[in-house]
Amino acid sequence: MTILIRGARVLTLDDENSEYESADILIEGSKIVAIGPDLTPPGNGAEIEVIDARGKLVMPGLVNAHFHSSGNFMKGALDDTPLEIFMLYEVPPVTGQVPSPRHNYVRTVLGAMEMLKRGVTAVQDDAYHVPDVTKDGIDSIMQAYADCGMRAHVSIDQPNVVEYDKYPYLTDLLPDEIRQEMKQAPIRSADDLIALYEWFIDRWNGACDGRLRCAVSCSAPQRVTTDYLARLNDLSREHGLAYYIHVLETKLQRVLGREKYGKSLVRYLHDQGVLNERCNIIHSIWVDDDDIRLLAESGCTVAHQPLCNMKIGSGVMPFRRLRDHNIPICLGSDESNTDDSANMWTVAKAAGLIHKLSDPEYRNWPKAPEILHCLIGGAARAMQLTGQVGMLKAGYEADLILLDLNTLNFTPLNDLRRQLVYCEDGTSVEMTMVAGNIVYRDGKLLTVNEEAIKAEVRELMATYGKEIDAISDSAARLEPYYREMYLRAAAQNVDMNRWVG
Repeated sequence: MTILIRGARVLTLDDENSEYESADILIEGSKIVAIGPDLTPPGNGAEIEVIDARGKLVMPGLVNAHFHSSGNFMKGALDDTPLEIFMLYEVPPVTGQVPSPRHNYVRTVLGAMEMLKRGVTAVQDDAYHVPDVTKDGIDSIMQAYADCGMRAHVSIDQPNVVEYDKYPYLTDLLPDEIRQEMKQAPIRSADDLIALYEWFIDRWNGACDGRLRCAVSCSAPQRVTTDYLARLNDLSREHGLAYYIHVLETKLQRVLGREKYGKSLVRYLHDQGVLNERCNIIHSIWVDDDDIRLLAESGCTVAHQPLCNMKIGSGVMPFRRLRDHNIPICLGSDESNTDDSANMWTVAKAAGLIHKLSDPEYRNWPKAPEILHCLIGGAARAMQLTGQVGMLKAGYEADLILLDLNTLNFTPLNDLRRQLVYCEDGTSVEMTMVAGNIVYRDGKLLTVNEEAIKAEVRELMATYGKEIDAISDSAARLEPYYREMYLRAAAQNVDMNRWVG
């Protein structure tokens, strides 16, 4: 299929930051063939769709560079609490049922629909499985992305150590009966998980003409054995896959590194030989100067989730210090129980605003073009897709969106980049294209039946809502011990502060 977009304002976000007041974009198959004024379509008799884009903006699609589809049914479900308490409700350590494949499928489609309608063409999904992972569960997630038409890189986020070993102080705080329950929870061996990954990569990596790819995930270094941490790195290197690692999201994790390893978690990753250019280091809030130097030397990308960090009180990432060390940054929404949406426009706006509260030197504050680069170009780097997505350029994948410039978001239009970051909320998006296929247009998803999926979500919630209630009861039983752990860690001096005020 050949598509010719006519007369659009074009924001390429290429290395020269090229912009056209009016230009055409020629797309053949999944690729952009040419960009420029008055392009002539090929005369080879191929079917051509011409799209009149006068008064519209065409730009690269947004990327949600860190996401957990497993939380898609939990928007608005939980009160705001610190991460360590929040996770009792999100990934319960001593309760929960393996969801059906259909539950996984519908849950994943729900998040993909929201993203595609708001111009998000690609996602990195660090999919966790509670209480255990199955091949059917993995297949259902991947099939959801295949059917929706979204570009997705997906991992298996499955810790393999006992719950209380992931935290400082907790072993001593828990009563023996609870420790015994935690010991009995399903834990996969490194051999078992690596075998599962090998099956996953063989089955799904490069599926849908490369639109779907696998990634690897340890969740966080303290949540897996050192053997599994290293073997995931081997898989990442062998197949050229991104490696997702949550690091120093909270002050408690800073304390954990000192108590358990005698060093920061960044230094621990470095010493284990797994800190490299394929890593997505997620959050990186409670990092010190030595950590930042190690991150910069490794070539990794840091994934920044400003709304999630605010909602659960994790703190403010030292954005400018990371950027000053030339560390690539990408943006993510995290999940629907910590952002309550998957709207990357609001994530970008939050990233543009929150760092103004941590530095009185206004020349250090992020500017709109920098935020746009994190949102799109930094995300392409994180996905190991530099040179393939993240720009509108001949030879690149046709992952692009069309926005109406006649909306209130752009009226009057004073500065395009500032208004994309601070005014746009997704309501101007008229069309979303992934790999040359139009998947959303004029308010309608073209790949899935939105109304049918929403109706099925409501049916599934009749049962899942009862499970949430059971999880809440279990979490309430554990919360006093986790609260004591949290308060004890919060009282420690870690020679830095990442909270505002």
